[in-house]
Amino acid sequence: MVQTPNKQLVLLKQLPEGYPVVGEHIDVRESTIDLEAPLQEGQALIKVHVISIDPFLRSSMRGNSRDEHIPPVDVDQPMYGYTLSTVIKSNIDKFQQDDIVVGITNLEEYTTISSSDPFFSVTRVRNDIKNSVLPLSYYVGVLGMPGHTAYAGLFEVGKPKKGETLFVSAAAGAVGQIVGQLGKILGLRVLGSAGSDEKIAYLKEIGFDAVFNYKTTSNISEKLTELAPKGIDVYFDNVGGETLEAVLENANRFARIVACGMISTYYSEKDIGVRNLMKIVPKHITLEGFAVFDYMHLEDQFTNEVTQWLKEEKMKYRESTTNGIDGAAQALVDAMHGKNNGKQIVHVSSPSF
Repeated sequence: MVQTPNKQLVLLKQLPEGYPVVGEHIDVRESTIDLEAPLQEGQALIKVHVISIDPFLRSSMRGNSRDEHIPPVDVDQPMYGYTLSTVIKSNIDKFQQDDIVVGITNLEEYTTISSSDPFFSVTRVRNDIKNSVLPLSYYVGVLGMPGHTAYAGLFEVGKPKKGETLFVSAAAGAVGQIVGQLGKILGLRVLGSAGSDEKIAYLKEIGFDAVFNYKTTSNISEKLTELAPKGIDVYFDNVGGETLEAVLENANRFARIVACGMISTYYSEKDIGVRNLMKIVPKHITLEGFAVFDYMHLEDQFTNEVTQWLKEEKMKYRESTTNGIDGAAQALVDAMHGKNNGKQIVHVSSPSF
């Protein structure tokens, strides 16, 4: 038996109401793992290199999750999330030693994945990454689940047409910045909102046609009327709440609302209602929620197209990087408060290739 230190991002016993606090609700804790222990059939031991910090992590802290596709984390146990890792050893046919895998795992330095896990189906071997000229972190961001979410949500749910107006909330985030740039590639007029002047400047840099700081805007509906005088055709919703109400006021007939997330409700134990949903009826608006897990069949198409656009510099991608798993808890809290600029990742270790 060889016990190796293994740091984990853990959900503590006191569940958060509102924003989580490091040391009170989440923390990094050191345990040990025996890397020589035999694996059961259908298991693989992996070493984590990059952790993706995503908004859905807040939903997993509820104890009784209201999101059917996001199971709750057990208290006093490691949290889970999207990671890029190397296989150390495997009793799973499709995984071999030294394979690079991307998928949802426990957030710890070393972890065991199992073919019986409900998220196993989204874990992919990505050995092509070994020869990539793009940053490793991109494969949990613009070329990972956030990018796939943006691609599937805009194309499959939003059904945009050249010349239409697209509005993206949380537009400087991991998903939003991709949605906006995809919209520009498709020939749309693209509007965006974000929560700081620095983020607004970045959105202008990557080609958004009009942007505003929602924190300094007194009336979002009036601002959208000003910026989109011909109305909104597609809304990629990451926030819900007041912004969704404002979009319904400014949406065109047959507009499509892509409900990706509603972060304005993530930190409240009470559901926040939208007061003007009746607008959907006379305007014939489609409001559709989706999860990226429903569009795994698009993964190769998405990867190939977005990789090419990145190489051609038709798309840019901004990241905030925390080095070392010791900073993972604070990185998660900072991202929830909107302190990150772009995709928040945690660099845990470097691969050997």
